[in-house]
Amino acid sequence: MKIDRVEDLHGAAGWRTTSYLKIATSDGIVGWSEYSEDVGNLGLTATLRALGERLIGLDPLRIESILALLYTHSVPAWSGINQQALAAIGNALLDIKGKALGVPVHALLGGALRDRLPIYWSHCGSYRVRNAAVMGVPPVETYEDLHRLGEEVRRRGFKGLKTNIMMLQDGKLTGFRPGFGGTPGFPALNPRPDVLQSLRRQLEALRAGTGPDIDIMLDANFHFRTEGYLELIRAIEPYHLAWLELDLYDPGSLALLRREAHFPIASGESLFTRRGYRPFLDAYAMDVAIVDVIWNGFIEGMKIAAMCDAYEVNVAPHNFYGHLADHISANFAAVTPNFRVLEIDIDDVPWKGEFVTHQPEFENGELVVPSRPGWGTDVDEAAVRRHPASR
Repeated sequence: MKIDRVEDLHGAAGWRTTSYLKIATSDGIVGWSEYSEDVGNLGLTATLRALGERLIGLDPLRIESILALLYTHSVPAWSGINQQALAAIGNALLDIKGKALGVPVHALLGGALRDRLPIYWSHCGSYRVRNAAVMGVPPVETYEDLHRLGEEVRRRGFKGLKTNIMMLQDGKLTGFRPGFGGTPGFPALNPRPDVLQSLRRQLEALRAGTGPDIDIMLDANFHFRTEGYLELIRAIEPYHLAWLELDLYDPGSLALLRREAHFPIASGESLFTRRGYRPFLDAYAMDVAIVDVIWNGFIEGMKIAAMCDAYEVNVAPHNFYGHLADHISANFAAVTPNFRVLEIDIDDVPWKGEFVTHQPEFENGELVVPSRPGWGTDVDEAAVRRHPASR
């Protein structure tokens, strides 16, 4: 068996583009992976096309060998887009190998440790603030809307949710996103007392809706510096969060915040490879390591998780993509001993499920680990082409 063809495919998914890498073999087996160019990594497709040319004629089952070879072409700039390209290639090759052997990917890495995965509803309320129309769901505009959404989370059987910081603007809730340049406050990222006051009401409304037994996580992204995060920690102390998730590139600053907080700190979604995580683990800067299996790749993700295990740290996949990514992250979670919980975007565009042949299965607020060969689903190319991406 040899690699015969490498292609990319892109579908419009509302406020983002869902992208797929397709690697076809001389034996007719096709491997798929999902990737994204919507989060600071424009140019990833061009990198994949360039590296893809080097794959033609290689044995797709020798995955580590291929990744080592491709690494030599990117070692001067080993992180960022280059690592994401290696990740997409490695993930597609794992799909090929699983299909060639007739087993799910998790069986290639020692077999599943669990058949059901705890999950949480990610971007809960956040997407309804800014994307409700394209999703076809009621918008979140008031604290009463958040209360009703909390009730919906409980009614639908979810055990946890994660939301993002919101603020009041002209009498309506809107997203607070200065770290991404989306709202006032960029680039200084100073503390905002008005935003923290709104956040308190946001958390109170969600908790009133969910009741006491559902985990609530808060993701503050890159929206403050250390001073602002310290004020944030003090403001949310009474709400007994399952974790506060935030992003800083200085391990010492994050470790300081962890010492200050009386609740778990999660971080790491924007880090690459073991090199990126090691300084944060050495600083004992996080309670939960967030690992993006789409950015780092399944194989590297397993190595990151193993290193975290040595520091007694659990990992949680960063997973806010399409349903193929759900399957990839589910395989990762199934085989990782120190797995914490899986992120899932429940709110999304109505046609999200059309892009794959098998959607994720949920039972009693948990995700059923896929058992079909490879990732457990394929990409429906015709469906993706029915929703062409604008770029």
